Amino acid sequence: MNALAPATVTRAEVEDFLFREAELIDNWRLKEWEELLTDDACYYVPPNDDPEGSHRNTLFTIADDRERIRQRVIRVMDPNCHAEAPKSHLSRIIGNVRIVSVEGDLVTVAGNFILHRYRRYERMGEYVGNLRYILKRVGGSFLIKERRMILKSHELGSLGSVSFIL
Repeated sequence: MNALAPATVTRAEVEDFLFREAELIDNWRLKEWEELLTDDACYYVPPNDDPEGSHRNTLFTIADDRERIRQRVIRVMDPNCHAEAPKSHLSRIIGNVRIVSVEGDLVTVAGNFILHRYRRYERMGEYVGNLRYILKRVGGSFLIKERRMILKSHELGSLGSVSFIL
């Protein structure tokens, strides 16, 4: 059974961490962003028809383990990455952040996000959804153990490629 969040983890601490993460990603500081990940971190974008599904038996848009995340960052930061040349302008808003549970040093967090993507010669892309993280408490901050971004679109084709970190 999940315990309620003790006073040692506050929503403000979690929000500050998520806001910092958003700043790093939106400004393409992906090497610094990687430093926020545990060695066994996972990054998931499940299908919109099965957001609670498992990547083991459901086709996910993104189901990256730590090595795949590292490779994704290398590819997208490469100057020859045509999908992001020039880099998209990203601006995300994180809101309705809640601490769902705390179990030992693991904090499960839920919230919402809106991500605006501006790209030359393309219409603005808007990505809306829920976020779910499992954060590991390390000292006075957190590291990301699991990052799940659940898109609320009925269909994903009109959103275009997801060559950036959601």
